[in-house]
Amino acid sequence: MSETPDFDLKRLAIPAYAPSLLFGMAEGAMLPVVPLSARDLGGSVATAALMVTLLNVGSLLFNVPSSMITARYGERHAIIGASMVGVVSAALCMAADTLLLFGIGAFLMGVSGSVFMLARQSYLTEAIPAQYRARALSTLGGVNRVGMFIGPFIGAAAMIVWHLRGAYAVCVVALALAGVLGATLEDLPEHAPEEGTSPDAATVRRVLVDYKKIFLTIGMGVLLVSMIRATRQAVIPLWAEHLGISAQTTSVIYGIAGGIDMLVFYPAGKIMDLFGRRWVTVPSMIVMGLSMMAIPLTQGAVSLCVVACVLGFGNGIGSGMVMTLGADYSPSVGRPQFLGIWRELSDAGSSVGPAVLSWVTAAIALSAGIVVSGVFGLIAAVVMWFSVPKKADRKTHQDSKLCSAEGNSPDATSRA
Repeated sequence: MSETPDFDLKRLAIPAYAPSLLFGMAEGAMLPVVPLSARDLGGSVATAALMVTLLNVGSLLFNVPSSMITARYGERHAIIGASMVGVVSAALCMAADTLLLFGIGAFLMGVSGSVFMLARQSYLTEAIPAQYRARALSTLGGVNRVGMFIGPFIGAAAMIVWHLRGAYAVCVVALALAGVLGATLEDLPEHAPEEGTSPDAATVRRVLVDYKKIFLTIGMGVLLVSMIRATRQAVIPLWAEHLGISAQTTSVIYGIAGGIDMLVFYPAGKIMDLFGRRWVTVPSMIVMGLSMMAIPLTQGAVSLCVVACVLGFGNGIGSGMVMTLGADYSPSVGRPQFLGIWRELSDAGSSVGPAVLSWVTAAIALSAGIVVSGVFGLIAAVVMWFSVPKKADRKTHQDSKLCSAEGNSPDATSRA
């Protein structure tokens, strides 16, 4: 075994991570005011909810096209293009005087996010040596969460001057800067097609067929992970309202849990790299599942805050695990297409989870809906236990293109 060269993640701090921080900040500034803007334009409560849904619909519908764009034009150009589309969409939302224009802007923001997130994941998967992959992608997820955390505060400050338009102004500036910094990324050398590989080997359909076993096993685990993650966003405020807790106190609880979530992303990535993915994926889902099921047992703000913090911890230690698993199993040729399908599974889970919560709550009770959501986490833990190898299979790892381009190809056998 050859000695693996050192790799410093700091070299990608500005070109790779800063755009993700800025994109998260833009989303954090925009998301809280989308329903308020819709109401301000004369929309009903249902219409305001629809505008928020359009963000997810844009992402869900554009994941596969995003993979085609990234494969054709490269990760750097895809990130720049996504940032430009984001600037246009935020400006459209800011200037909209009708719900139709505002809805188009919200939809385009979802499209922008889809392209941006797929391109940045694909880039880091290619650029980072396998033995640092989980740390790199966990950091990517953590940096985005930091941006989402501080975005609302910056947006609130801007709204003091420009009312609701201030939040979109923050979004425009942040996305423009993200595009500028994204342009500093190094272009990655293209993979040469393997001998005997047919010209259509990297089509979405071919990748879906060739890797259907992975999509039907670990991919289903990813869908379940996304279900409980999306549901937790709604569960805490809904149960707080059920207990009669004020909106201000609920926001504090949510903020504290979010802080716990952000603090543990890097240690989790290091554990995945050193000991294997299963050491994080399974505990994360067990903690999230059990803590979710414990929420109906809480009786006040203090107990809810404690359980919410445990839930945040479970989510935080799983930061980047979906991206890491997608990176591990993605092929060298056809990687963007593979990751596009992978993100489609994740986004599908994010849409199905809250829908199931709503259905069970309407049919039985909120507490029952929360417990069922927690069960999804435990099922995800079981799927991950049987699907994710205890130690990383060398076949699932690809060498870093940046290292290869420099003549320092890392040993493909990672301790992860």
